[in-house]
Amino acid sequence: MRYDPIKKNLGEFFNRSPWLRKLFYHLLDLLLLRSWYVQYELRKWAKKAGNKVHVLDAGSGFGQYTYFLSRMRPEWNILAVDVKEEQVCDCNGFFRRLGREQVLFKTADLLKMRHDNAFDLILSIDVMECIADDMEVFRNFQHSLKEGGMLLVSTPSDINGSDEGRNEGSWFIEEQVREGYNIDEIQEKLRAAGFSRVRARYSYGTMGRLSWKLSVKLPMLLLGYSKLFFVILPVYYLFVYPVSFVLNMLDMGVVHRSGSGLIVKAYK
Repeated sequence: MRYDPIKKNLGEFFNRSPWLRKLFYHLLDLLLLRSWYVQYELRKWAKKAGNKVHVLDAGSGFGQYTYFLSRMRPEWNILAVDVKEEQVCDCNGFFRRLGREQVLFKTADLLKMRHDNAFDLILSIDVMECIADDMEVFRNFQHSLKEGGMLLVSTPSDINGSDEGRNEGSWFIEEQVREGYNIDEIQEKLRAAGFSRVRARYSYGTMGRLSWKLSVKLPMLLLGYSKLFFVILPVYYLFVYPVSFVLNMLDMGVVHRSGSGLIVKAYK
């Protein structure tokens, strides 16, 4: 089963109108435990941030984290970049219709992108596991941050980070070039790239992995077999989401000794 075509089909459906896209973002926020972890860290960071802030969303995807940040502080300037030109165009169109002129999406290669001392915050959400030369990107991030700026990384760990490795002979997330990071490895790499302080912790413990399988993996597998399953998704989530919600809450409330995800903060 290929994950990326299904993501593309979902994106095309929810991009038909601004209200559908907003609904899509809210659904992602509800269903994805990753969003819970990332938004928690962003809220903590925002409490100490000023109004004249420059943010880089490095690997913006559908733009859901850029949308979250633009709602949090409308005066923040946000540059969101991705390698997929079609997705960048869709996001620019959506944010222009919202009138959020402080947000700009661009097509860019993170291996070649460096803006010295330009950003107060850089997000890298589910990106680094897809880049072979990660050290070059980490160095670019370090140079692009202002003094005291923070890099926030969410990435799979090497503990079942790609859903126990393989799914029917192929990566469930097919763009990945590595199964996940060892928690010590990624911290060492970030220090070697020039970051002064690095903190990493596990996400997606036992409860989080079960929630992900119920709320994300199983629906994606079924959609891969037949698009007709899209029609009964609302009924499926009517029964499954309350369970996933409780599992996510439990996962967020525990300090994990291991987990299939990593939340990493690195400071310049």
